Amino acid sequence: MSAVIEIPTPDGAMPAHLWLPQSGSGPGILLLQEIFGVSHYIRSRAADLADLGYVVLAPELYWRLEDAEIDESREDFLEQALQTAGRLDWEETVADAVAALGALEECAEATGPTAVMGFCFGGGLAFNVAAVTDVPVLVSYYGSALPNLLHLADQVDAASLHIFGTADSYLTMDTVETVRAAVAGPDVEVHLHDGAGHAFDNPHPAFHHAEASAAAWRQTADFLRRHLPV
Repeated sequence: MSAVIEIPTPDGAMPAHLWLPQSGSGPGILLLQEIFGVSHYIRSRAADLADLGYVVLAPELYWRLEDAEIDESREDFLEQALQTAGRLDWEETVADAVAALGALEECAEATGPTAVMGFCFGGGLAFNVAAVTDVPVLVSYYGSALPNLLHLADQVDAASLHIFGTADSYLTMDTVETVRAAVAGPDVEVHLHDGAGHAFDNPHPAFHHAEASAAAWRQTADFLRRHLPV
């Protein structure tokens, strides 16, 4: 179960969902959504992270937009989501994510260091947040904006995990290798999953690759255990 909190921004209060581990406290993880919003999938992953012992905060990044609810039962749900995400102002969204990170760091239940983690749209956004803050841990699943953010790579000091599928038609292997070279460092891991397409961790039948999803989650849990111990 999550609680809804409000995060102050210059334009008003941004809603966000907060999950606590069974212990009631632990290191914090800022979880950034795909283009589908804070969906059932994102909430499920937030609960998984809480089960690992983390305090998880997932902000509603579409909060400024009208008619931003994505209906995944519609045949054109992907087009709907792309259009909705396209209405966001990137720099404003980065600022909202940074504000959410600050709120998480100030949360009484969040102890020790904090991580930023995101999927697809949120994976690129998490990278940008890591570049403009001192957050020590980053997890990015197939960050769709990464190719346009590599000029920020020198500003990312966080221990980083990047997850990609080798059959991603959006982030081709040539692009992934460009990203790998740009982000390379002693505390950077890049894992590729054979045959998996874009958004392969999402359980929707249009995207899901069960084997890759399970393997990537094991890698994620292990990475967090080492770099953000509970």
